[in-house]
Amino acid sequence: MTQRVALVTGAMGGLGTAICQQLAKAGHKVVAAYHPQFDNKEEWLKEMAAAGFNDFVCVGGDVSVIEDCQRMVAEAEATCGQVDILINNAGITRDRMFAKLEKDGWDAVIATNLTSLFNMTKQVSAKMAERGFGRIVNISSVNGVKGQAGQTNYSAAKAGVIGFTKALAAELANKGVTVNAIAPGYVATKMVMAIREDVLKGIVDSVPMKRLAKPEEIGFACAYLCDELSGFTTGATININGGLYYQ
Repeated sequence: MTQRVALVTGAMGGLGTAICQQLAKAGHKVVAAYHPQFDNKEEWLKEMAAAGFNDFVCVGGDVSVIEDCQRMVAEAEATCGQVDILINNAGITRDRMFAKLEKDGWDAVIATNLTSLFNMTKQVSAKMAERGFGRIVNISSVNGVKGQAGQTNYSAAKAGVIGFTKALAAELANKGVTVNAIAPGYVATKMVMAIREDVLKGIVDSVPMKRLAKPEEIGFACAYLCDELSGFTTGATININGGLYYQ
């Protein structure tokens, strides 16, 4: 298999870490993009090395700022070569019922969860098309598919991710570049597992499989969509939610 350079945003969160690891296991060179406010980069790298992942390259920047995205991609290319795979994973929440949602909470979520796709993808998609190969995977959410009370901002952004994916897939379909989305349900990241026990039980009980997704299950789906043998899959949304919601 040809080794590809994979750039993952939001790389140091629970889901991002699993995606980085699964891409590395698939033989790719991984560039981990993280927000500058993430102050545990060295600790994260030590944890990755202890787990057997010794050669992750890190680039810092804010995906909601296009100049940062330009710089991060330039750093990745200077260090590792052309970016063949882009995983748009960075995301935040600012949950509030709509009546109490302020504009800054709306703007922050839309900028980080949706505008970031433009900012990052703009830096690599044309180059991928010129070379005749590329894999773009955008992380949506079950709540972008079905909606969720208290998450009008998040649900709107994650629904937008799916629309962006379908439209760009159509534009790049004959260029050797695939664009797909993954819509996870509830995933057993450290953040989710820290939820109050009774609340967490309610979440698990709502899932037909009666469990949360393992982060590596989402990472594995990313690795599949980035494989050379996934080249006939584009414009798709892979729902990984334990039967919580069917389209």
